[in-house]
Amino acid sequence: MGLAREGHLFLGFFELLRAQGLPVSVREWLTWLECLSRGLIASDLNRAYSIGRAVLIKHERHLDLYDQCFAHYFGGAEPPAGLSSALDEWLQSPLPLPELDPEAFEQLEKLDLERLQQMFEERMKEQTERHDGGSKWVGTGGTSPFGHSGRHPTGIRVGGQGRSQSAVKVAAERRFRAYRSDHILDTRQMGAALRKLRTLGRSGRADELDLEETVARTAKQYGELEVVLRPPRENLLKLVLLMDVGGSMDPYADLIGRLFSAAHGASHFKAFHPLYFHNCVYDEVYQDANLRDGLPLSELKQRLGLDDQTRLLVLGDAYMAPYELLSVGGIITYGEHNLRTGLDHLQELRGMFDRCAWLNPMPERFWQHLTISTISEVFPMCELTLDGLDQAIECLNGNESRGLS
Repeated sequence: MGLAREGHLFLGFFELLRAQGLPVSVREWLTWLECLSRGLIASDLNRAYSIGRAVLIKHERHLDLYDQCFAHYFGGAEPPAGLSSALDEWLQSPLPLPELDPEAFEQLEKLDLERLQQMFEERMKEQTERHDGGSKWVGTGGTSPFGHSGRHPTGIRVGGQGRSQSAVKVAAERRFRAYRSDHILDTRQMGAALRKLRTLGRSGRADELDLEETVARTAKQYGELEVVLRPPRENLLKLVLLMDVGGSMDPYADLIGRLFSAAHGASHFKAFHPLYFHNCVYDEVYQDANLRDGLPLSELKQRLGLDDQTRLLVLGDAYMAPYELLSVGGIITYGEHNLRTGLDHLQELRGMFDRCAWLNPMPERFWQHLTISTISEVFPMCELTLDGLDQAIECLNGNESRGLS
């Protein structure tokens, strides 16, 4: 296929990228088409996506929008929507946070969830210019409940990075990296601890030589050989590893990656199921760290084949806004709504497993937060240290009292 023909076929994709404000030059576009014509992409959409991202995108702040454009053009997903490109650009460069009188901060109104969402929709319709350091509009470095890099006891974070962990909602698509499974250093001790979970038994065809029994029976028959076979010995235990990703968990990603590597790279279990969530579990858990491949809680038992040999190990700091755990509609992702509280979902999850434990990477001295103490009443909670991991394994082996902190 010639370069001109490919350019004609995919011109709509180029126009979509430019229409969404992505600074894709004609030279970059022609480079992508040349990769296409040389067969570097073939018919693999994943390769087309990866090469396009490498060639067409020059700054990480444009990655999310590129993902949305690609999914819309090639996969029929919803077109990119949300913040206006102007507002998004304003929020990319926040002004320094001014000094704020502590007493003034104490007096800021704590808004309920419904009122926050109503106010946010109103601001989005009315705002026509950039704002910084204010108390009303979507902006940066102020006391408005909308925006980022400011101060407000509750609010909707729009763009930017979480700082005080007080946002009630996040009005932006969030993508998280999967925990690495290729760590080598510092995983040996974790692997040794996980081996304590082995539940050994024999099952399957009898095709393994039982040497001791063969010798015993042959001796009883005065040297006439009788070969005795038995089923092979295998680990019968299944592990569901449910991991919190993104937000306040980012500082612990390397530590959790080591544990994930130890569990993923060894043959400690008959079955190993890594699953993901963000902050709190609601109607679904996810089979990838981007939180896209949802697995409903109602189908978890059937889809994973849970039985009395299945254990649940949760990795998370349990630290979130109280709304997320205790309120209907408290899920942090803007545009989504939970009909039951996060706590209700966690209690449902707990009821699916005879034995479970929660490993918290946050040091135990900081566990006085409301959501952490509440969740520790549902799951036996242990600190993510080698000693804490041993305690968690005691819980998974049925000695729950020894694992409680």
